[in-house]
Amino acid sequence: MNDKKKVIITGGGPAGLMAAGQAASSGADVIILEKMNRVGIKLGITGKGRCNLTNIADLSDFVTHFGKTGRFLRQSFSRFFNDELMDFFTGLGVDLVTERGGRVFPKSSKAQDILRALKSWIQKSGVEIRYNSPVSKIVVANGNISAVVVNGDEIPCNSLVIATGGASYPATGSNGDGYILSEAVGHSIISVRPALVPLELFKHYNGVLDKLNLRNINVKMYINEKKKREEFGEIVFTKFGVSGPVILSLSGEAVGSLMEGQKVSLSLDLKPALDVKKLDARILRDIAIKGKESISNLLKGLLPSQMVPVCLECTGISSTRRVCDVSSKERKLIRNWLKDFKLEVSGYRPFPEAIITSGGIDTGEIDPRTMESRIVKGLYFAGEIIDIQADTGGFNLQAAFSTGWLAGQSSGK
Repeated sequence: MNDKKKVIITGGGPAGLMAAGQAASSGADVIILEKMNRVGIKLGITGKGRCNLTNIADLSDFVTHFGKTGRFLRQSFSRFFNDELMDFFTGLGVDLVTERGGRVFPKSSKAQDILRALKSWIQKSGVEIRYNSPVSKIVVANGNISAVVVNGDEIPCNSLVIATGGASYPATGSNGDGYILSEAVGHSIISVRPALVPLELFKHYNGVLDKLNLRNINVKMYINEKKKREEFGEIVFTKFGVSGPVILSLSGEAVGSLMEGQKVSLSLDLKPALDVKKLDARILRDIAIKGKESISNLLKGLLPSQMVPVCLECTGISSTRRVCDVSSKERKLIRNWLKDFKLEVSGYRPFPEAIITSGGIDTGEIDPRTMESRIVKGLYFAGEIIDIQADTGGFNLQAAFSTGWLAGQSSGK
């Protein structure tokens, strides 16, 4: 008679795979129930297919990237953090490399290498994977997990780890069904919305800026005319608005504010290396050199050519105007625009274009020391389904692996 503890993991993403392997290493019989026809689909496309595993930032800095939910993660991070995660994967034969900003990637730059290592590890640990097996119901008896229903069949278990992900990239399987399962057994869901998502703008300038990539610029975000955040780095213009690392980092607060009916705007400093005085001197020097040329030629020395008509439109200066005829007032308009190109945010892109989900299972209903539900005994949570989300840089994947590690250890004992 097999008296091993029976653990079910619903969801075969990074959190679910880590939880399954850890539960099995604790001596449990483990089954992963994956609704898709393979595991780790979303993991395979993270970081543009390169998989930004974690970040080498120390714990005190790391948790700040999660905002208010950072405190909840301290317990799981204290048990299994970036050093342990890096040792874990190097132990599985995956060479890692640390890049700008402390971001850690597989040396091969292939997310599939991470997925292959995880799959090989759980298979050697004796984990069973059942594909095309969506959980439709959680069965609770006397406040304890007793079974799950899959394709009409009831599968008994002692513990259940919900690691179904959020609602972003639904084509990979994370369509938000974990929220429905959790609510049905009494859990509260913090308002779910797209995060790390491109933003839409009221004015698109007839698409002339589409695909323009700007590096080393300073972006300030204003909520109801008050400055809230400031980021430096790269942005990308799109047909509908703006994207890129800086925008994704700002998007969490921007989306929340837009949902509350607040006004969101951005201010781009296109010449952050030059203060106003130095920039004015630069423009005066160019005017002296290009006096007989058109204003467009002057601006091409200051901006990508795609931005020249936008600058002229915003400042109201004619494209046929000669440089030598530019007045001091017009020079000031150009200078101010270069230091303060304003963009009014109208909305945000939908879940299929969001990297992660903001909101989820209320952290107050989960024991951070074990990842066990405070409502249903034997029920655990891991990964993006929990109301934990950070900006870009490897922080979110570390949270998935850390909560998965702790949920797996706890559920398997």
